[in-house]
Amino acid sequence: MQSLYDWTLHLAADPNAVWFLAAIAFVESSFFPIPPDLLLIPMILASPQDAWFLATVATLASVAGGFLGYAIGRLAFDTIGVRILRFYGLLNKFYAMEALYRRWGVWIIIAKGMTPIPYKIVTIASGAFHFDLVRFSIASVACRALRFFLLAALLWKFGEPIRGFIEGRLTLLMTVFVVLLVGGFVAVRYLVPGKKQAPEG
Repeated sequence: MQSLYDWTLHLAADPNAVWFLAAIAFVESSFFPIPPDLLLIPMILASPQDAWFLATVATLASVAGGFLGYAIGRLAFDTIGVRILRFYGLLNKFYAMEALYRRWGVWIIIAKGMTPIPYKIVTIASGAFHFDLVRFSIASVACRALRFFLLAALLWKFGEPIRGFIEGRLTLLMTVFVVLLVGGFVAVRYLVPGKKQAPEG
């Protein structure tokens, strides 16, 4: 795994780094273990003016790769999907999350899609559980865009000094952001009183 990590970082200095970024973002959504952040971070630090373009590339490629994961779950779960989940030791978690996924599918997609928690389990599960493709698409775009554009904004604003902080605490940062985001929606739903209807007659 360390050699794969080092190889991914090496790609950031390649003249074709944008294409590598797109490719890694694509395959990471269904089976590849290394997140595109490892390319995105040094690429933005080397060229801050391209931060938003690079975040867009990562977002679009990751969402496209998510459809591959969805197809694996929907059409080839028993052959390919099971092997991918077993390889990462996620098969038991996959079966355990089915009931929660059917109830909170969109929020699970957003939460896992924004954090380093393997997004591939979400894309494969969405297809295997026959989750609505339109809702899956909207949630995927939202979570991937929030993740990569937030990362780009931090790097564009603070530059090199924040690199070590982000790389060491990426899980914590994204988890806190998700908690605040979901908590805001819950607060609106349960704490803000609805408009009362006027009595009839």
